[in-house]
Amino acid sequence: MEKKRIISLVILALIVLTLLVSLSQAARPLYGVREAGRPAVAVVYLEGMIVGGRGQNTLLAAVGGTDAVIRQLRLAKEDPDVKAVVLRINSPGGTAAASQEVYNEALRIREAGKPLVASFADVAASGGYWVACAADEIFANPATITGSIGVIMEVTNLVELYRKIGIETDVIKSGEHKDIGSSSRPLEEGERNILQSMVDDIFDQFVDVVAAGRGLSEEEVRKLADGRIFTGRQALQAGLVDSLGDFYDAVDAAGRLAGIPGRPRVKELGRRSPLEIFFGGTSFDLLPSSWPLRPFDGSMLLR
Repeated sequence: MEKKRIISLVILALIVLTLLVSLSQAARPLYGVREAGRPAVAVVYLEGMIVGGRGQNTLLAAVGGTDAVIRQLRLAKEDPDVKAVVLRINSPGGTAAASQEVYNEALRIREAGKPLVASFADVAASGGYWVACAADEIFANPATITGSIGVIMEVTNLVELYRKIGIETDVIKSGEHKDIGSSSRPLEEGERNILQSMVDDIFDQFVDVVAAGRGLSEEEVRKLADGRIFTGRQALQAGLVDSLGDFYDAVDAAGRLAGIPGRPRVKELGRRSPLEIFFGGTSFDLLPSSWPLRPFDGSMLLR
């Protein structure tokens, strides 16, 4: 009994120590100094899978939605102290609609007359790259994984598996294509054409965004838009990013574009609380092309 009590006290002490360290880190300026009223560069984070809505959180894992990112971009746009924005991206992609929503809000930063700089971390691919095309300048690390310009929709056929384990499915539907993509039957040719036309349409939209954001022709973009991924250095050679550099290089560039003298004050939006730092969230280590197959859910994935 005494041994259990000692172990419990040690665990509690470690939790308290971790929270104190987290609080001290949260109180430090990210970069530069904290002086209200001075011109600032806002930092907004786009991390993990890009999906719409508020996200889903559990005690030890989190999948963030884009509503918070969009809200932070809007706050940066409306804050008179914020003269430029750095969008820090660490994402393998996500759904097309969610990527479009963040991209459109990022464009409004520039429309408001505030420079926008994208900074790539480990991965800024597919939907993450779509969003970055709203920026005035894009910084990537030499080893960043980026690109993956393309759209994918996956349909899983489980007919043989169902047959082996004795599962039968009866479908009652209101229209011919209401169960399109069902795993309980093969995909019909007409249905394949419907889905392919949707993928092609969103791909065309993606190409248009990259062409407009990077100052490239449609033909030049399509040569790069076969789903391949690039290192940051390769992306620079291909014209997909502007410079090689880290987060602080991007902050300095944003300050210069905004005409802020010296080291800019940084206003970090959406900074994690000590509890979030302690419990952590999800991370994505896989390349965009290595995700497993999943049942059809009607989403267009950019990856």
